[in-house]
Amino acid sequence: MRIITGQYKGRHFDVPRSFKARPTTDFAKENIFNVLNAYIDFDGATALDLFSGTGSISLELLSRGCSTVVSVEADRDHHAFIKQCLAKLGTDRCTAIRGDVFRFIKSCHHKFDFIFADPPYALKELATIPDLIFRNGLLAADGIFVFEHGKDNDFSAHPNFVDHRSYGSVNFSLFQIK
Repeated sequence: MRIITGQYKGRHFDVPRSFKARPTTDFAKENIFNVLNAYIDFDGATALDLFSGTGSISLELLSRGCSTVVSVEADRDHHAFIKQCLAKLGTDRCTAIRGDVFRFIKSCHHKFDFIFADPPYALKELATIPDLIFRNGLLAADGIFVFEHGKDNDFSAHPNFVDHRSYGSVNFSLFQIK
């Protein structure tokens, strides 16, 4: 796993083979961030990374200048790995939370400029996540929410949907407050 650009560009982290998480591929990550440059300036932004897995997106957000990143991951080993990566970078701009994403969404009272969610594609509640983000008011007025999902999901009818991008088997739906 590597950081694509920014302050920590080129830094590599070896993800243990035993991990269940599938990090967003470098190809998909680089392309979606290129698209996002038209939607948001990451410098000084606040960000939320849900279902963080290996922490790849959280690290990329920090490298691109986000002032604060909250990373939420339920798996104990994955959470520990994220904390190790943050320690290697020597940053205190990311809060790594070990916990259930759905509980976090319901209890969070902060608004974020950028939200990224990459749940397991087979998660039965996957389709409910965009509604939960907007119902709980987590996205700032000019913010962008990026939802990674499999090819079988279509969110184009969602009232806050703005764009869809596909890179191989990786699909991203983008949402904003309208």
